[in-house]
Amino acid sequence: MMRKAVVTGATSMIGVALVEECIRNDTEVLAVVRNGSQKLGKLPKSKLVSVVECDLENLDALGTELGVHDTFYHFAWSNTSKETRDDPILQYENIGYTLDAVKLAARLKCHTFIGAGSQAEYGFVDGRILPDAQVKPLMAYGIAKFAAGQLSCKLCDALGMVHVWGRVFSVYGINDNEGTMIKYALQQYKNGRVAHFSAGLQKWNYLFEGDAGRIFYLLGVRVKASKVYNIASLDTRPLCEYIQEIKSVLGEQFQYDLADPSDSLPFGIDPDTLSLFGDIDYIPQMSFSEGMRICMNHCTTNKEK
Repeated sequence: MMRKAVVTGATSMIGVALVEECIRNDTEVLAVVRNGSQKLGKLPKSKLVSVVECDLENLDALGTELGVHDTFYHFAWSNTSKETRDDPILQYENIGYTLDAVKLAARLKCHTFIGAGSQAEYGFVDGRILPDAQVKPLMAYGIAKFAAGQLSCKLCDALGMVHVWGRVFSVYGINDNEGTMIKYALQQYKNGRVAHFSAGLQKWNYLFEGDAGRIFYLLGVRVKASKVYNIASLDTRPLCEYIQEIKSVLGEQFQYDLADPSDSLPFGIDPDTLSLFGDIDYIPQMSFSEGMRICMNHCTTNKEK
């Protein structure tokens, strides 16, 4: 049973979903957020949630005054914009921040460290992506994620902690990041503009944010040995089918077009989640249509453009 959890990056999409799941399970959360964070309003209000402001470069300043905890979730990652994701110097810094997070977890007597990896660690894979597939990251972001996962595992081993590394695929929801396909579709829908997409023939996989939060919570409760997992749903299919389903949810107001297919099929994603759902004894509950309906309702009532 997990009674106390630490979450860095608590105001991120998955971070918020995890905090909500912890509250539902009567688990106390220490949310570590950046100094002066403008996203504190995203965190649910609960007596179970306490907040400490600390930038990633200052994690070493935090110590035992925060008390003893069970599980440490590390979602925080700096420089995730398109402009900085391939900057090797900026991405390199995140490796050190991850190791600092492991050391903080040890100071707080955590028995498990859970890090958020990325599908970018695999690079382009032709076919089903197993968690133990050979990694060939192409961008500095994916390279740094892989290095952070490997080195934090080594450090956890030395410190006697379980290390779980969840490579996140395409998670969506009301707290989705700018620049994603679904965010773009909703913005075009709200503003009455035509959405333009690729042919969408590549395989894709979407997981709703609430299910992602539940999955990470269960990783902290049910996994007792170090392991790498793919964080994704069971719903892998051509991207164009997802786009057609978006249309069915949004209705006639949503207009879109697909580009003509090229001679070569672009790489997609087909994550294997057999070990994940077997180990945590859980299957995602939110269908894509239901998730899109939630996103649509949020989009139409939100003032963001």
